[in-house]
Amino acid sequence: MDESRDPLWLKVLGRLLGLAILSGAGWVGWHVTRLNYQFPRTDDASVMANVVGIAPHVSGALIELKVADNQEVNEGDLLFAIDPRPYEAALARAEAALLLARSELSAMSNSISSAVSAVKVREAELDLATSDLKRYEPLLKSQAIDALTVDVARTGQRTAMAQLEEAQQALLQQQNLLGQFGGLNARIGVAEADVRAARINVEYCRVRAPFKARVANLHISPGQFAREGEPIFALVDTRQWYVVANLRESFIESIRPGLAVDVYLMAYPNRRFAGTVQGVGWAVQTPEGPSTGVLPEAKPALNWVRLAQRIPVRIALDAPDPQRPFRMGMTALVTVRKESKTDPAVPAGNGR
Repeated sequence: MDESRDPLWLKVLGRLLGLAILSGAGWVGWHVTRLNYQFPRTDDASVMANVVGIAPHVSGALIELKVADNQEVNEGDLLFAIDPRPYEAALARAEAALLLARSELSAMSNSISSAVSAVKVREAELDLATSDLKRYEPLLKSQAIDALTVDVARTGQRTAMAQLEEAQQALLQQQNLLGQFGGLNARIGVAEADVRAARINVEYCRVRAPFKARVANLHISPGQFAREGEPIFALVDTRQWYVVANLRESFIESIRPGLAVDVYLMAYPNRRFAGTVQGVGWAVQTPEGPSTGVLPEAKPALNWVRLAQRIPVRIALDAPDPQRPFRMGMTALVTVRKESKTDPAVPAGNGR
């Protein structure tokens, strides 16, 4: 059919229909873009929880292992026990040393009492010798006594002074050996500190859960030697779950702490979970920048076009559904809503 023979009204209608389609597509595109900035969303998000490596404070062989991998534990539950016998022996030795130090302190206190008495005797002897000399010297002028008697009195005074100084030095030496500083005795203080440290090491032999958690990455058995400070498994803190969503930096102006968030998990596609924006990240590791080793890294999807940097946004999740528990690493899709939400999990102040 020849197009030139089409009626005019049909041509006008076709052009108007095409214009309407283009206008509608433009409006839909503008509206979708507007919604994306008003309600930022991303599927580049994961469920996270705080993870603590459980490491013993003392070294030794594991004699008890009370947990299994993926087991739930409560605060205070016994996780494992290390052979306490070496540390119990060290505690007994420290307690014996404390008793010995107290015994030595008693003996030294008696020695000091004797030294104090000796100083008092020497002081009395010096007073007597000085008094005799003062009495003899006027008599020598009147020749009531001879010079030899006065010389003997002077020698007696000098001897008494030397003996007093010797007694005072002996007293000072005993006081230094005692190690007393005011109301604190250094020897006893050191011995008591050794006992406390040994008792703490014995307590460290039984390791308990610091909070409610799930055991993860457990690959040990009783008999394995555990080293001080080296983690032997991990605990996933199940008290608070959150989502880390990597959102484009162009959305930052639309995100602030306290905003409500809809969260969908790939594991439970038909279930909506609620969350709250806790804060927006302040630093990320860029691919071109130097590595710092402590910053999160959010890689762009492509490298042949310039993409907006992804900024991690932390979203605190509400209490989980017991029938649909959260697991660390689950893939999430999040949508930030416009309204704010009051939630105790969000700290006061500006988290941005």
